[in-house]
Amino acid sequence: MDHSHDHHSSSSKPLLIAIAVVLIGYVIAAAVFQLPQTGAKMIGEAEKHHAGAKDHHGDAKHESGDQKDAPHDAHADKGATSTTKSHDPDTVAGEVHGDDHGKDISKQPPALWMVTPFVLLLGAIAVLPLLPLTEHWWESNKSRFMVAAGLGMLTLLYFLLLHGHPIDGHWPVHYIAKPADGGLNWGQAWAVLANAILDEYIPFMMLLFSLFTISGGIRITGDLRAHPLTNTVFIAVGGLLASFIGTTGAAMLLIRPLLETNRERKHVVHTVIFFIFVVCNCGGCLLPIGDPPLFLGYLRGVDFLWTFNLWPEWLFVNGMLLAMYFLLDRFWHYPHELPLDVAVDETRTTRLRLDGMWPNVLLLLGVVLSVALLDPKKELFGWRPWMYLREIVQLGLIGLSLILGSRKVREENQFNYHAILEVAALFCGIFICMQPALQILGVKGPSLGLDTPAKFFWFTGSLSSVLDNAPTYVVFFSTAQTLPKEAGIETIAGVAQPLLIAISLGAVFMGAMTYIGNGPNFMVKAIAEQSGIKMPSFFGYMVYSCLFLVPLFVLTTFIFL
Repeated sequence: MDHSHDHHSSSSKPLLIAIAVVLIGYVIAAAVFQLPQTGAKMIGEAEKHHAGAKDHHGDAKHESGDQKDAPHDAHADKGATSTTKSHDPDTVAGEVHGDDHGKDISKQPPALWMVTPFVLLLGAIAVLPLLPLTEHWWESNKSRFMVAAGLGMLTLLYFLLLHGHPIDGHWPVHYIAKPADGGLNWGQAWAVLANAILDEYIPFMMLLFSLFTISGGIRITGDLRAHPLTNTVFIAVGGLLASFIGTTGAAMLLIRPLLETNRERKHVVHTVIFFIFVVCNCGGCLLPIGDPPLFLGYLRGVDFLWTFNLWPEWLFVNGMLLAMYFLLDRFWHYPHELPLDVAVDETRTTRLRLDGMWPNVLLLLGVVLSVALLDPKKELFGWRPWMYLREIVQLGLIGLSLILGSRKVREENQFNYHAILEVAALFCGIFICMQPALQILGVKGPSLGLDTPAKFFWFTGSLSSVLDNAPTYVVFFSTAQTLPKEAGIETIAGVAQPLLIAISLGAVFMGAMTYIGNGPNFMVKAIAEQSGIKMPSFFGYMVYSCLFLVPLFVLTTFIFL
């Protein structure tokens, strides 16, 4: 599609004013009302309560002796584990008691048909760009937001009007939201909205927005010869950077110079798709900052450097993808380029040049440090960061990048906010519409028969393809914690290490299966389309992913799992 009207550099003044308003509002909320501090205190108390509950449960389990080997008692112990984990915060203590015991979220999931809005939203993303009547209408982010928000409202209305059982709330701490005794279930509707927007969407979008905006102030210029090897090296470098500056940062940094290098070529779609495979997804599994699911695992007790244990799988999958790309480009697409285009590409070349490194490289490092250090669930040198301080710092770093960075570099990058607004418009609905699916998974997860690494890999990965991979990771991480631990198997944060490896790989790798599996996928697609490349539809992209990724993941299962 043509977004030439968006190519002019968007003015930063309105955004800077908005940032200033938010920062001032946060300062007032902290200085006058102490809201961020109160939220952090609540989270700290919930974490201590949860740790105490786990210790108490561990002691009780130890005292049970050999009883855990009996089938009936093992089942009971498993259920006790699930109950303990679902009622950890102080706000939940005493919520489920008496006749309500056993009737909480662990027994009463939302209706299965409530995944319909989510399915409809996926269908809209896949089909509306292809229909002549809606093709141009769908190009507007306002139209995308109307569809996403409308289906999100249907999801909220279900919990407001129809759902008659308790559900899990997660913001600011975990609690059980019960239905109203009479009238509308405002508490449940709020719990779902807070889960989706306040607990997940805001941190998700702020991280993507900061990496997108700051990296947009860095320009890598140059027009190399678009040989298969050149493109392969571009993708390989991006796959390596993805683990250290995040998949979003690496993708935004390298997609534009890759497209500029290939502007004389006609066959470029496969290059963008393999870029999404490697840089936006599979390259980001060596550090928790590489991909949001791994960061959530870090927050739940996985050691920061544990993910380096995934280097054999990282090397195998990314190496195979690079080899596939090189062979496909070298022996099929490159020979089909027109001789005139090849001749122009060979002669119209310039050296690579880096602009805008100051101050944006330091600001990108600041984003990484804010993610690693300013989490209210973890104390920092005896001090617990305030709620949303991480996001406020990231917002401030965006402001510094816009004020101190070169405006000329952004203009030359043809930088604008269309791609990130597309992600924001769609994912606000995605996060709301997938709440019933996540609630169902939270209930049914322990009874799904998941007992091997291969099953965890494929279940986590399959759902990460169509749900956001970060909350999907959390669901299966929690499910794995409830399973009996085998003697001699090392556990990491309460999860058997083979299962944690499978969950981590499934969430990161299979986020590449669809455009919505991981946030950067959509942004790269949008930037490519702004450059005049006609990208495949939702299902057209899946033809590539099923053809190249699925066989590779089958091999990964047999070799590593």
